[in-house]
Amino acid sequence: MISLFRSAPELMVQYAHYHRDRRNILTHLVGIPLIVLSIGMLLSLISFDIAGNTVTLAGLLWVLSTAWYLTRGNWLLGLATSMVNGALIALAHTPDAATGWGLTGLYDASWFPGLVVFVLGWAIQFVGHIFEGRKPAFVDDVVGLLVGPMFVVGELLMMAGMLRSMHSLIEAQAGATR
Repeated sequence: MISLFRSAPELMVQYAHYHRDRRNILTHLVGIPLIVLSIGMLLSLISFDIAGNTVTLAGLLWVLSTAWYLTRGNWLLGLATSMVNGALIALAHTPDAATGWGLTGLYDASWFPGLVVFVLGWAIQFVGHIFEGRKPAFVDDVVGLLVGPMFVVGELLMMAGMLRSMHSLIEAQAGATR
């Protein structure tokens, strides 16, 4: 089965195989939200009109990704991931994000702050994979780019004592964190 249509537990186990080092997981807790925010910042610059309403490409991407997360078979994880992504996309649409929290003064282009946040997020990710000693999951399966935000939210939920059966499944199949 194409990984795009796999269940949340299957996707989380597959992604976890690339993320067992605690330092790598911690870098993902910072890097992935920065990447989602930056994508929102960049795609919020592209808008179009639908029935008299202005819609940004960032908002449309959030709606589509929410539909995907909610159909992976775990409502708590799907809803929580969609809410976190929604908050990041909403933040990307704020006036402060549009002016780049002062970064536009460094380079006079509306896309520059989003690019800076994007590069910073990915740099943090790659440092984590140096700790892990393994390439990022998306290198082997591009769906890993969608699973990343779900994994971060899942890790936070598991740290809070939720998703216990998923946590047990991940540890049984991918191993414990180290």
